[in-house]
Amino acid sequence: MSSSLETFDAVVVGGGPAGLSAALALGRATRRVLLVACGPVRNAPAHAAYNVFTRDGTAPSELLRIGREQLGSYEVVIRNECATDIRRSDSAYVVSLESGEARARGIVLATGVRDVLPEIPGFRELWGSGVFHCPYCHGWEVAQQPLAVFETGEAALHLTKLIRGWTSDLILFTNGPTELSGEEVRRIQAKGIIIRQEAVARLEGSQGLEAVILKTGETIARAGLFVRPKQELGSDLPHKLGCVLTPEGRIQADMLGRTNVPLVFVAGDAGPGQQSVTSAAASGAIAGAGLNHDLLDEEFQRTP
Repeated sequence: MSSSLETFDAVVVGGGPAGLSAALALGRATRRVLLVACGPVRNAPAHAAYNVFTRDGTAPSELLRIGREQLGSYEVVIRNECATDIRRSDSAYVVSLESGEARARGIVLATGVRDVLPEIPGFRELWGSGVFHCPYCHGWEVAQQPLAVFETGEAALHLTKLIRGWTSDLILFTNGPTELSGEEVRRIQAKGIIIRQEAVARLEGSQGLEAVILKTGETIARAGLFVRPKQELGSDLPHKLGCVLTPEGRIQADMLGRTNVPLVFVAGDAGPGQQSVTSAAASGAIAGAGLNHDLLDEEFQRTP
């Protein structure tokens, strides 16, 4: 990139389904777009993305390849590098990249989240192949097999109720006190769900989960484990821009993805709403259209 600032209508930060979809919507709105992406997408460990309309079971990398290829018809520039900073300058945003800077009137943040998995051997190694967060994405492949939930408190109640729809053989591992009320424990056990409070030592399996090993030495065969890990934003750019966050730590936005910062939108897992490939792509299309709408509003309000 040259030393002079290259100018775009919008910069989309993030190259997953949300970012690609936002860039597509903006490109089709005849906008000049810069898409910057670095690092793996969140579902990269999974061998396939499921519950995706017309692409069920497609590898995440293939979905991204198709998405990038289809952007070639539009005025979308793709750069495989990280955006390190965004600042407001006069009536535009200046985005700092590894190779220089770019100017844009609007921004779409599709920077995703990072999953903070339990520090127990096997969780990270089996993430996406035997340890899952979404039964709609991966539940069918392990349905009607011995499954597990690893949670406590309200999340344990919610997730056991959900996963019970995929199997009748379910164990809730709380790795210590359940943090559930007596009535909640009774409700769970009444559905035939076993609760184990012993500490978990590790998970074992090669191509997928095979067993949960307790610190007592007991081995409990399981074919899949579901957990709702803590999450943190995948980038500090929302903080630098002054975006308001939700109590869950995600970027607060309206139904179009519009944040509290002018002409800054959010799409995908970093924003509110369900987290899946399909919902990320949908939120990207909505955010791209929303940003284009606000750019048009700005253009109409200008004095001739």
